[in-house]
Amino acid sequence: MQRAFSTSSIPDVTIRVSGKLLQGHLSYLDQLIQMAGACELWVLLDLQNLEKVDRAALLYLMRGEDYAFDLVSCPNFIREWMSHEFLRIA
Repeated sequence: MQRAFSTSSIPDVTIRVSGKLLQGHLSYLDQLIQMAGACELWVLLDLQNLEKVDRAALLYLMRGEDYAFDLVSCPNFIREWMSHEFLRIA
């Protein structure tokens, strides 16, 4: 799902992710995001209470941000790791 409209014209839904986000959780999270897209809702992933993330989940968040969802309340450790991975991949 590619974002074609301004954020103000698309209704959104917030999915709160807390605790751990690991590779085994990604298929379920992706299914929720896809269902929201099918309902023409833009997904906001609230990561405020996320305490642990593995590399597979981090890469999923990096690939999907601004394309399939937006991240809100993203902890600094995740943003820092994303920046590090971006530099490593580029």
